[in-house]
Amino acid sequence: MNILDLSPDQNPQLAEIKVDSHRAYHGSFLQVEKDTVKLPDGNLVTREYIKHPGAVVILPLFDDGSVLMERQFRYPLNQVFLEFPAGKIDPNEDSLVCAKRELKEETGYTADHWEFVCTIHNAIAYADEHLDIYLARGLVAGDAKLDDEEFLETFTAPVSDVLAWVRAGKITDVKTVIGAFWLDKILKQEWQL
Repeated sequence: MNILDLSPDQNPQLAEIKVDSHRAYHGSFLQVEKDTVKLPDGNLVTREYIKHPGAVVILPLFDDGSVLMERQFRYPLNQVFLEFPAGKIDPNEDSLVCAKRELKEETGYTADHWEFVCTIHNAIAYADEHLDIYLARGLVAGDAKLDDEEFLETFTAPVSDVLAWVRAGKITDVKTVIGAFWLDKILKQEWQL
């Protein structure tokens, strides 16, 4: 057995097979599906999960090694979070196009050089959401064009401070934690893109 072969076809002893499905909730942004699935032992169970269109995360790196960050209130947890710029992928939108759009809209910055970093799945137990992370360099300042319902503040910080904030529990947003770890490895030239 190849431990890295993750397809259900190659892992029938672990696969759950959809028997029935219906939409339990349809909102303007998210949908909740309620499926009946057959387990590997033949038993039937219910799986509820959120359908999400996907998102991007931008790691905006300045020439001096500092990064552009955001402070944004997140309603579900009733607090302000420190985050990298990010945003939802529109229907049929390429993720790199989305990353460029979101960086410009949220921060006013554009970038001359973009590199794909990785894809992460931040809530595998209850959502199909994926986030594509991009490194943006050659940043050029401009005017932000926030969405009508969007309020945030931008600031710059050295990557070392971002990592210290992760360690101290001041940054708990998973996309930002993972982005900070990637930046640390990239800047130390331990990981290549």
